[in-house]
Amino acid sequence: MNKVEEFEELRPLLFSIAYRILGSVSEAEDAVQETWLRFDGSTTRPTSTKAYLSATVTRISIDVLRSARVRREEYVGPWFPEPLLSDPYQDPARAVELADSVSMAALLLLERLSPLERAVFVLREVFAFGFDEVATAVGRSEAACRQLLVRARRHMAAGRPRFEADRRERQQLATRFFDALKDGDVGALRNLLAADVQLVGDGGGKAPQLAKAVMGAENVARLLGTVFPWLLRIDVSFELHEVNGQPGAVFRERDGKVLQALVLDVLDGQIQAIRAVINPDKLGHLGPVGDAWAVDREVRQARRRPNRLRDAVSHPVTGPTP
Repeated sequence: MNKVEEFEELRPLLFSIAYRILGSVSEAEDAVQETWLRFDGSTTRPTSTKAYLSATVTRISIDVLRSARVRREEYVGPWFPEPLLSDPYQDPARAVELADSVSMAALLLLERLSPLERAVFVLREVFAFGFDEVATAVGRSEAACRQLLVRARRHMAAGRPRFEADRRERQQLATRFFDALKDGDVGALRNLLAADVQLVGDGGGKAPQLAKAVMGAENVARLLGTVFPWLLRIDVSFELHEVNGQPGAVFRERDGKVLQALVLDVLDGQIQAIRAVINPDKLGHLGPVGDAWAVDREVRQARRRPNRLRDAVSHPVTGPTP
C-alpha cells in the first residue's frame, strides 16, 4: 500500500485514540490531520506504520490536552465531552472496553487524570498496546508507564460504576423514557429514574441551561414532563441515537438544525444520569446548529399564551357603556 492507503486504513484507530484523550470530536479530527501531515512529510518509512502513527497522534493529543485544560478551568458551567454518535474504530475482541471507554461517564472520569496518565490508560487499557509501544508514544520508560497506569486505574476505579452491557435492555428502557417524555407523563418518567438521578446540562454560557444540576427522581421527572411537551408543540423533534455508546437522542428545531444531544446513563434497570450537551460549539459535527435561545423564547411565549387566554375569559375587557 502507498502512504495514503496505509493512513486511511488506520484513520479510524487514530481518531478513536485522539477522541478518548481529548474528549472533543473537532480536536481529535485536527490531531488526526496533523498526524497525516507529519507522516506525509517524513522521508523515511517506519518499521511499523501503526506504531508510528499511533505514537504521533498520541503526542499531538497530549499537547492539545495540556492547553485545553486551561480553557476548561475557565469554562462556564459543567463541561461535557463533544457527543459522538458512532465510534469509527471497531475491534470485536475489545468491543466491551471500547464501548465502556467512550461513554460520557468514563470520559468525565478520564478528565481527572493527568494528560500522561490519560494517554497511557487509553493506549494500554482500551486499545491493548504493549508497554514498549506505550512508552514510545508518551516518551517515558516502560517502568514509568507502568506506574502511570497504576495511578490511572486507581483514579478510574474510585468513581466508576460499570454500565449495563445489555444493549437491547438499555434501548428498551430508553424507548420507554422518550415515549414518556413526549407525552409529558411524569409518573412514567419517575418510574424509570433512579432515586438519586441527576439532570445536568452543558451550555458553556452559549445556550440556555440549568442554573445547577437537578437532583432526585421527583424533581427531574416534573421538570422534564413540564418542559419537553412544549418543545414538541413548537415543532422541535428528536431522533433516538446511541450517544457515546449509551442510549440518547438528538433534538432538532423545525428546520432540522441541531439543538442538543441528550444521553442517558443506565445502571440496574434505571436511569442514573441524564446529560444534555447544548453548547453550539460542541454540536457542529452533527449538522447545522440551531438557535437555542430563540427556541427558549418561543417556548416561554407559548407557555404564557394559555395564561393570557384564561385571564381574558375570567376578566373580560369591556368597552365604555353607551
